[in-house]
Amino acid sequence: MDVLHYSFIIPVYNRPDEIKELLESFLTIHGTIPFEIVIVEDGSTIDCKSVIRNFSSHLNISYYTKPNSGPGDSRNYGMAKAKGNYFIILDSDCLLPAHYLSVVNNKLNHNYVDCFGGPDTADESFTNLQKAINFAMTSFITTGGIRGSKTKNKKFQPRSFNMGISKVAFEASGGFGNIHPGEDPDLSLRLHKLGFKTELFEDAFVYHKRRISWSKFHTQVYKFGLVRPILNLWHPKSERIIFWFPTLFCLGVLLAIISAALGNYFLLITFGLYVALAFVLALYQTKNIMIATQAILAIFIQFFGYGYGFLKSTLVIKVLKKKPEDYYPNLFF
Repeated sequence: MDVLHYSFIIPVYNRPDEIKELLESFLTIHGTIPFEIVIVEDGSTIDCKSVIRNFSSHLNISYYTKPNSGPGDSRNYGMAKAKGNYFIILDSDCLLPAHYLSVVNNKLNHNYVDCFGGPDTADESFTNLQKAINFAMTSFITTGGIRGSKTKNKKFQPRSFNMGISKVAFEASGGFGNIHPGEDPDLSLRLHKLGFKTELFEDAFVYHKRRISWSKFHTQVYKFGLVRPILNLWHPKSERIIFWFPTLFCLGVLLAIISAALGNYFLLITFGLYVALAFVLALYQTKNIMIATQAILAIFIQFFGYGYGFLKSTLVIKVLKKKPEDYYPNLFF
């Protein structure tokens, strides 16, 4: 293994405030491991040039602008321009803990893999909404558990808000495809087919702000649901029955309501117990009753948005035999 030289790849679209906070977190990084930061402005109308200028004397930053072509293509652009041999990809709405790069460097030097992913969590400074959505997106009792763990999933599928990939693997795979969302698992699955290993670095977490509203959150998870059957079509061996869980959850809730109206409360009580468990876990994790309450709403938005999108896309692709690129052009760049 060659000596590792790290390049952080960060696409940004009209978010100079996020870049400012992210760069501030880079200033707190522990250790003396050298790294560069490659920021790719993806056709923004509100650029972050002035923000970067304020950090250029303290951080090794390369800044590029290009026409809007989506986050996947922008990451590929940044990796092609980067000087390092190992790329770490971040979303612009993330913050790095001080130990992040030391953890990554230690992991790679002791057990090298060509691709890794790290988890995300909420910082104390985040809003109640951000913390509630973070619980829904990461908890083991929601779709956060579907991604697997280091013990259960030997072929972990990293997500590009916190993902590392070697230059060798990037060049062999061609990088991210033209679908969004879904470009992350698509790349992971193609890397597996090429023989590259991926792994979860559990301690290499980032604080993920997810600057989002309830409506935007619904749109996001709905698109996640639309994309999964497309990935199953492209990568049939990746298809799992567990991907049906949000859809079955939604159908189960509707059935429970109908059954209760007819005098049978068993299903409704079952779902009530699940909600109670989720509330207790959220309250234990956040120590805030308002966040725990919002977390329940986030879970239902997550399940119904993803579940409906998954069912709709499955019917379109498997039953109607429609070509995804033609039927869902807004998912492709």
